[in-house]
Amino acid sequence: MATRAPAPRIVAVSNQKGGEGKTTTAVNLAASLAAAENRVLLLDMDPQANASSSLGFSRGEVEQGTYELLVGNAKISDVIRTTELPTLAAVPASADLAGAEVELAGLEQPQTMLRDAIAPLRQGKGARFDYVLLDCPPSLGLLTINALVAADTVLIPMQAKYFSLEGLGALQGTIAAVKAGFNPALGIEGIVFCMYDPRTNLAQQVVKEVRSHFGGLVYDTTIPVNVRLSESPSHGKPALLYDIESRGAQAYLELAREVLARHTEARA
Repeated sequence: MATRAPAPRIVAVSNQKGGEGKTTTAVNLAASLAAAENRVLLLDMDPQANASSSLGFSRGEVEQGTYELLVGNAKISDVIRTTELPTLAAVPASADLAGAEVELAGLEQPQTMLRDAIAPLRQGKGARFDYVLLDCPPSLGLLTINALVAADTVLIPMQAKYFSLEGLGALQGTIAAVKAGFNPALGIEGIVFCMYDPRTNLAQQVVKEVRSHFGGLVYDTTIPVNVRLSESPSHGKPALLYDIESRGAQAYLELAREVLARHTEARA
């Protein structure tokens, strides 16, 4: 009898505050995990579709994607698309995702639609993945709630700024509410500082405060401000395919190594 492959680790990349490096992290961490020969699926839950365009999928050209999956018009196997990286696949966002919040609100169990839709990935049916990353919108709505209900853990990108601390507090409250109501096993995957400039006293103070509260959940790897990271989405490529030698690409490769090392330690 064949041994069933382990279920993928499903990680929601989320921060309710905009401009924290969420989509950049989702795209480049997914690509970096894939470059380390993990089978990775990136699912775009954000109506802005920036993760999709960062992988070469124009929103206007996507006929079936996250929206169709969420409302039950397509199966997960119907909406998975290949990318330039052989081990990285994506479910891009179609234009209709912009209206999904309103449509979901009218359903009987609107919070669990994504969990139900991607259940085949956990059951060993269809395409097999080691990691599924969910790129969430920068807001608290039904799309974000769906991602948190479906996920095993939440990875939190943030800047080392004062208002980012407030956003982190709000996200903690959301995670607690989802744990209480729908997903008691939901945990924090980790916290990564993005667009980090260690030369400022404020940045160092924010990092110190977050480490004092979250300890080992804060990654040692930080993501610097990097022009190549800003340029690569306009070329429809993750940074490692655009300029692998850039500081941004190297930082995300290092973050992927740290993520994988933590999982190896947890399994030991």
